[in-house]
Amino acid sequence: AVVNNLEDAHELIDTAISTALKASKPVNISISCNLPAIPHPIFGSDPVRFTLSPKLSNKMGLEAAVEAAAEFLNKDKTIIVQPDRVSITNGLKHDNTAYENYHRIFVPVGHPLKTVEPKQPLRVDVLLQYIQNMLSSETTIFAEAGDSWFNYQKLKLPTGCGYEFQMQHGSIGWSVGATLGYAQAVPEKREIACISDGSFQVTAQDVPAMLRCGQKSITFLINNGGYTIEVETHDRPYHVIKNWNYTGLVEAIHTKGKCWTAKVCCEEELIKAIERATGAMKDCLCFIEVIVHKDDTSKELLEWGCRVAATNGRPPYPQ
Repeated sequence: AVVNNLEDAHELIDTAISTALKASKPVNISISCNLPAIPHPIFGSDPVRFTLSPKLSNKMGLEAAVEAAAEFLNKDKTIIVQPDRVSITNGLKHDNTAYENYHRIFVPVGHPLKTVEPKQPLRVDVLLQYIQNMLSSETTIFAEAGDSWFNYQKLKLPTGCGYEFQMQHGSIGWSVGATLGYAQAVPEKREIACISDGSFQVTAQDVPAMLRCGQKSITFLINNGGYTIEVETHDRPYHVIKNWNYTGLVEAIHTKGKCWTAKVCCEEELIKAIERATGAMKDCLCFIEVIVHKDDTSKELLEWGCRVAATNGRPPYPQ
């Protein structure tokens, strides 16, 4: 319902509300911003009388449908139940087309290949597998705006495990402050935050507050040298960022309290860092910098980036 004037506002709003009640589904009511403060006689101080006609069911038709359905279920056919009718089809032939098409395009969830040679550069899909094994009912994961949107939606959450991300606004760096606030409000959980280097540079100033509050979250800083999600939509030199000594920065900030940092470049180093963060340093704020290749992105980001780039490249609409 779009209310642009007061004359039909009453009717439009009532219709929308009755539709919501009848269909048990949400409705949208949009009201022009210049109208709410204007008085109008239609909207008095007394409650508006509102009635809905009762839902009537054809008892004989219902019983016939139930009997026919019960008999029909014993015969490999279809019953279509809709809000106001029941359709029973007859003489259908079994068709495997949809099932076969599904299996033709379905790609099962796989496990990343183990590195053949020691000290091979770390891949994001390998990191993801180890983060999966860290999850429990006592953890909450934070996925930063960017490729983490797509990567960490693939995680299988154990019962009670929290998951926080911010897809709608896409404010890079939000997860640092969000992790800080969440850890302060829910001290019984251990936060596992995954944030890229570009995003971290926006809100790194929240780390001192984490240390001051004595928090014990684990941050995986994904160092790939730039704003990867922006590169995939429009690759420009200004998306490459100045590299920081991230672990050195956190160490410099840390003067009191419990804090531990590590920099990992391969799977062997990642394993040791996670063992330490979840073992001897489980009561510390843990900051693990993960070095990955700048083009190590998810296929979902590549697809999304191509579509956004195509949309952004369209000529402007005529004015």
